[in-house]
This record gives sequence, structure tokens and C-alpha cells, in this order.
Amino acid sequence: MENVPIFWMQILTSAFVLTLVAVWYVWPSLVKTSRDSALTILLFVNVPRYVGMTLLVTGMVDPNLPRGFLLGAAYGDLVEAAMALVCIFALRSGWKLAIPLVWVTNSWGFLDLLNGLRGVLNLNVPSFNLATFWYVYTFYAPLVLVSHLMIFWILIKPRTWKR
Repeated sequence: MENVPIFWMQILTSAFVLTLVAVWYVWPSLVKTSRDSALTILLFVNVPRYVGMTLLVTGMVDPNLPRGFLLGAAYGDLVEAAMALVCIFALRSGWKLAIPLVWVTNSWGFLDLLNGLRGVLNLNVPSFNLATFWYVYTFYAPLVLVSHLMIFWILIKPRTWKR
């Protein structure tokens, strides 16, 4: 089997399995907590996005990948990681602007993820040597996607959350 179909099969399988885990195990636990605690837990999934900076480390991925793609992916992830961490502090400190900040952060992170997916498709990224970064795309990115969707659901869903 070729790299490209394996890549997409792994991403889709990860997304499916992680969605099952989220629906069957994570969500039932989250609804027992306060809204701010649930958001904090899900935001922590985005904090390690600083790992995207690995794309800029010489020799880590194929040098033939366009520099613009690598810079956008790396810095987009770094900004999301920093914003997620700020949101966690805001939620835990009870800032009045915490929820609007979560909206901005989650929207940024989700759009950054979609932009990265666009780049992956346009450049046929799995045809390049990704070395260990392959796992970031095939496991961590689907995990981030599921967390973004769950955060949006919490922000949108009218529910009386515990205080």
C-alpha cells in the first residue's frame, strides 16, 4: 500500500476511534463537572500544539516541503498553544472575559487546523518524508479536531452547567 492512502486511512481511523472515546467516556465525565472545568480539560489537549514547531527543526521533515507551509503550520500551532494556556488561566481565575477568549481561541485553533488540512491536501504532504511527524498528523491532529468540536459544543449547547 502507498503512503498517501495509509496516511488518510490512519487519520480517519484515529478520528473515528477518538470520537468513540469522546462520546462514550469523556463526554459523560465532562457533563458532571462545571462548564469552566470541562473547557479547561479540553483546552489542555491544545496546549502541546507547540510541538508543531518541530516542522522548523532542520532535518526533521523533508526539506522539499515548502517553507511557507512549514512556517504557517508551526507558528499557527504555537499561537494556538499559547492562547489555550491563557484560556486555562482565565477560566481557573474566573476572568469575566474567559468565555469570549475561549471562543476566539477555539475558533483560531479550528481554523488553523482546517488551513493546515488545506495545505496537506494541496501539497500532498503524505508523499513527503515526514519522519516521526507522521504521528502528529495521524494521531494528534484528529485528537485536536475532536477537542475543538467538543469545546464548540459546550459553548453552543444550552445547558445548566455546575458552578
